[in-house]
Amino acid sequence: MDLTITCFQKHALNETRKQHFHRERSWLWKLFTGLCLLVFMCFLVIWSYIGNERKKRPSPSCLSPHCAERHKSSNSGSHTAINSEVSVTNKSQSQISSFYSELGISLDAYSRLQQAVYWAEPDSSITNLSSTSPAHTTFIIENWKESYQIGEELFVTVHAKDSYNKSKSYGGDFFQAKLFWSKTKASVFGEVVDLLNGSYSVRFLLPWVGEAQVAVRLIHSSEAVQVLKHHRDTDSDRVYFNGYYEGPGPNKTRLSEMVNCNVKWDKNGLENMGTGDCCCEYNDPRSRETWRCQRPKSLPCSTLVYHSMGGYRNRLTDKEEMLMTQTNKDINGDKIIINIFPHQNETIDVTEKCRPGLHTPVPAGFYLNDVWTSFVCSIRHFTTQTTTECLKDKHIYMMGDSTMRQWFEFFVKAVPTLKQMNLHVEYQSGPLLAVDVENNIDLHWRAHGVPLRSLKTAVANLHYISNEIDDLAGGPHTVVMFNLGPHFTTYPLDFFTHRVLRIRKAVLALLQRAPDTTVIIKTVNTGYKDIFGSDWYSLQLDKILRWAFQDVGVYILDVWQMTACHYNNENIHPGPVIIKNEIDILLSFICPELI
Repeated sequence: MDLTITCFQKHALNETRKQHFHRERSWLWKLFTGLCLLVFMCFLVIWSYIGNERKKRPSPSCLSPHCAERHKSSNSGSHTAINSEVSVTNKSQSQISSFYSELGISLDAYSRLQQAVYWAEPDSSITNLSSTSPAHTTFIIENWKESYQIGEELFVTVHAKDSYNKSKSYGGDFFQAKLFWSKTKASVFGEVVDLLNGSYSVRFLLPWVGEAQVAVRLIHSSEAVQVLKHHRDTDSDRVYFNGYYEGPGPNKTRLSEMVNCNVKWDKNGLENMGTGDCCCEYNDPRSRETWRCQRPKSLPCSTLVYHSMGGYRNRLTDKEEMLMTQTNKDINGDKIIINIFPHQNETIDVTEKCRPGLHTPVPAGFYLNDVWTSFVCSIRHFTTQTTTECLKDKHIYMMGDSTMRQWFEFFVKAVPTLKQMNLHVEYQSGPLLAVDVENNIDLHWRAHGVPLRSLKTAVANLHYISNEIDDLAGGPHTVVMFNLGPHFTTYPLDFFTHRVLRIRKAVLALLQRAPDTTVIIKTVNTGYKDIFGSDWYSLQLDKILRWAFQDVGVYILDVWQMTACHYNNENIHPGPVIIKNEIDILLSFICPELI
């Protein structure tokens, strides 16, 4: 009996253990499959997020025109389609490839340009008037120390907040930053990097011994930048021009008519002048540029004589006007004084002589006691005598806008033996000429071709820069310098790119037939902040200009940083102190042997 009970108990115990085992195995299997399903779902979510982020956010965007190299390696392997600033709408890849290959640009190089001018956008469409608020946005100095040594770097973080004092979660704001000290008239440009999450990193070099403070400005909110971009891409005729036709009328009278003119380009609002037989078109066979004017009522197209600025059309909506009001505002932050001391082994002097093709770092230099020290190459501060010595036996051709004309005016005042000729033309657009017979100097300036915002001037005097360069023989006594920018801010980037690449082709041909010609490009400077000429527009143009000439073997004279960090209020026409420092760099490029 006892044995029977014991066997039964053992059998029951075994059965119970089997049931427990099966139940545990079933539970473990369910747990395992559940975990696998959870991991798989997480994987799908993460993969989807990464895919969306790749589409939405390329590598961080540098807000200075000089820091693209920082992220070049991370961008080089990515061929993800982005919302390019350089529109390829209505053009096939083969058309683009054909056009740019003709100008010596590969499709890959064109794609790199698209990435260079990319600008982060808000995550969603703008649905209210909330935008980045300069009153709530702040900056902090990271890891502040009681003392620094010359040559060290200082890092600042900007936290963007909206008008509700809520932290922003996306980038695209346009900030500028500088380190300065008013008592010694010292300043240096700061490199701003968009972290694409509502925060921005700013890097400063500490280049002088003494004291310094940080200043950060919100130039445009990310929402305002979208307003600027929209109007540039759809509303280019908001700046328009006049064409003046003159010709013989009945009974020996003289007829005159004024009509509207503008660039011929696909869409962008430029078709508003009309279609079909609406217009007279003026095709330049060499530059392949087309200028068009509304057809006059009683005169033929061949009687176009004069050109002038027409006017501005402000088509901003009330909502857009509100978004544009918070422009060029200082933001609050750490007002801590930075104390900078000498370093026994640290030097920031640049001894390399100026030569074509040098990289422009950030910062490119700094002011101290109103004198600019360059980090690009060794420069000299020229006197009247050394200026004349440098220009002796030189044919100097300046082409561009009124900021280049400021250089012409400086030389006429600085060199007593240089006398300006009266060519009886409209001074604002030129051409202008000054000569120094004693030292064999001839100095020329002329405005670039249309579009040009100018007073009434003869159309025959407005030449495209590429054509002017094509007509120069060049040589060791020839200096060519030019700039482009403020007159192109309302046009699509493709139009500006075409203009720049035509000039690039002309420069390459010039350097091929006369390699000892000196070619200097003046970059865009800061100044305007409105819908017609914002610094954000200029920054985009500046990137294109640098991209086009980065491998050509020319001098690139950076004035963006020089105008952005100076204590003077920004002006499209910088003050005499800035111009003098620009000229010192220019002459150091022309005459490096005098250093």
